[in-house]
Amino acid sequence: MSLAISLVFSPFASIMAYLITYSEYTHHYPDKRKPVKLAIQAALATFAFFMVLALVVGFLLENMIGSQGL
Repeated sequence: MSLAISLVFSPFASIMAYLITYSEYTHHYPDKRKPVKLAIQAALATFAFFMVLALVVGFLLENMIGSQGL
């Protein structure tokens, strides 16, 4: 269940991070190459963060619920 949720929301979070970062960095750089590179890095970091976070939370919840015998 946690994997399914993370596969839906992690790409959404990374797309939003890309758009926000790219929009902000275009104000600071004259060419488009550097903002695209920085925005892709931010999007990949966001994707990795939310995937790991969702998997860790899912693992912890599974162990907590499983240990109580529910």
